[in-house]
Amino acid sequence: MPQNSSKKHASNQQLDVSGPTPKSQRTKMVRSSDDNEKKNLVKKLKDVEISVPIVYGNVAFWLGKKASEYQSHRWTVYVRGATNEDLSVVVKRAVFQLHSSFNNPMRVVESPPFELSESGWGEFEIAITLHFHSDVCDKPLHLYHHLKLYPEDESGSMSVKKPVVVESYDEIVLAEPSEGLFARVQNHPAVVVPRLPAGFSLPPADDADKRKRIDPKDNPLTQWFTNFSEADELLKLAAARQQVQAQIARVRRQLSLIDGQHQQSKPPTEL
Repeated sequence: MPQNSSKKHASNQQLDVSGPTPKSQRTKMVRSSDDNEKKNLVKKLKDVEISVPIVYGNVAFWLGKKASEYQSHRWTVYVRGATNEDLSVVVKRAVFQLHSSFNNPMRVVESPPFELSESGWGEFEIAITLHFHSDVCDKPLHLYHHLKLYPEDESGSMSVKKPVVVESYDEIVLAEPSEGLFARVQNHPAVVVPRLPAGFSLPPADDADKRKRIDPKDNPLTQWFTNFSEADELLKLAAARQQVQAQIARVRRQLSLIDGQHQQSKPPTEL
């Protein structure tokens, strides 16, 4: 930030690229029913969850000889897919709340990549709010990231060639998605979906709702992003977990039906 801030502070919930692989977190989002949904009779997939693994953080470059007292670093804060997929299939916009010393501290990004770049000298907390498309969730998701400019080892020298990178991993879980949403995202690399029962048919995806995907290779920061070695395994585990949950729910419904039939078949008790 341009002027005052607390320097060299790191959030306990964030990990430097040199640290261990971040653990999986799950943030469950529930879409509330409204009058329009009831009128339109939107069909939901009961006992089904889809998940969207995300990473949020920052990359900070020291300006070296070009650095001044209040402009020592150029940094970018962002939200991206776990393996850098385009999140616009579910995210409509991202709002970044910067320190009040910045001009226009509330920055709105309406299209991918969901990131913004600035310059300054101090570290501070950035509030990130994700707004979703109407068929995904009507409530925003609030994230908090502590901007980091300086290496963990304060005694070490800074380099203009190697940036400081700090990222956090999370997994957005969308419970009971509509059939339309499931059909729209089921083949998108940013979304993990469970296998539906055999013979289950979904409505065709709306061509008008298809959004242009951003190629992650086009982002010049890609080379600096954390390589989440467990990302693929986490995605597989998420899909397996959702499938098991769906099977458990189906077994419970079957047992409930059997129990109800058993109760009806019992002869009346004679007094």
